Amino acid sequence: MKASVEKIEPASRPKTTEAKQPVVLRAQDARGVVILTLNRPQAFNALSETMLSELQRELDAIAGDEALRVVVIGAAGKAFCAGHDLKEMRADPSPEYYQRLFTQCSDVMLSIQRLPVPVIARVQGIATAAGCQLVAMCDLAVASSVARFAVSGVNVGLFCSTPGVALSRNVLRKAAFEMLVTGEFISAEDAKARGLINRVAEPEQLDGELEKLVATILAKPRVAVAMGKEFFYRQAELDIGAAYQAASQIMACNMMDEAALEGAQAFIEKRPPRWK
Repeated sequence: MKASVEKIEPASRPKTTEAKQPVVLRAQDARGVVILTLNRPQAFNALSETMLSELQRELDAIAGDEALRVVVIGAAGKAFCAGHDLKEMRADPSPEYYQRLFTQCSDVMLSIQRLPVPVIARVQGIATAAGCQLVAMCDLAVASSVARFAVSGVNVGLFCSTPGVALSRNVLRKAAFEMLVTGEFISAEDAKARGLINRVAEPEQLDGELEKLVATILAKPRVAVAMGKEFFYRQAELDIGAAYQAASQIMACNMMDEAALEGAQAFIEKRPPRWK
C-alpha cells in the first residue's frame, strides 16, 4: 500500500540549526514525494536568513534528483509563514543588507518555479507578506478553511513589492493591488475564488485533499510534467505569436518522447498506458 503524504518519515541528514533546532525539515517517501516543513513555529515561521539558506539548499538538491516527483512545502505550528523576520531585519538597517536579503528571498522563490517537478503549498494557517508570496510562487496550493492570506507590509510602512510580483501573476490586477494597498486579510475561500490557491479543505481533511492532488500528479509521466511546467511559465512572458510558435516546438519534442508515444498507443488500443 502506498504511503500517504502525512506518513512520510523524516530523512536523517544534517541541517543548519537556528537556536539548536532545524529550521527546515525534510521528509521523503518511496514514491519520490518530498515534504519541506518550515520549522520556526515560535516565530510564526518567519523567513530568517538561515531559513532562506536552508530552503535554497534543499531546492538545489531536489533540482538535481531525477527520482523525485512532487515537492510539498508545509509548516509547523499554527502559522504557515509570517513573511520576513522583522526583528532580524532591524538589527542591520543598511541598504546593502536589505538588497542582499531581498535578493536571497527572490532567488528562493524563483528556484521553486524552476524546479522540474510540481511544488504544492500546504497552507494550514496564516500566510502573510513573503509568506503569501511563497504560496503564490508554488505551482499549486491546498489550504485549510481556517487559513488566511495577506500582503500586509504596508501596515508597517513597507509596501510588499516583491510579494506583489508573485501575487499579480496569480490574481487579477485590481484584486492584487487591493490586497497590497490595504494589507487586509482574505479568507481561504476568497483566496481560492481569486486564484491564489487551488483547493480548500476542513483542517482535519487537509492532508487527505493534498494526497488526492499528489496521487493525480504521480499518475502522469514525469517527463511530460517537467516539460509542461517549464514551458507553462516561459510562454507566459511571450507575446501570443511567439508563445504559439514555442508551444508547437515543445509539443513536437514531447510527442517524440517514449512516454507520449506509449500514451497515444495505449489510447488507440483502449488500454491503460504502461509508462516506465
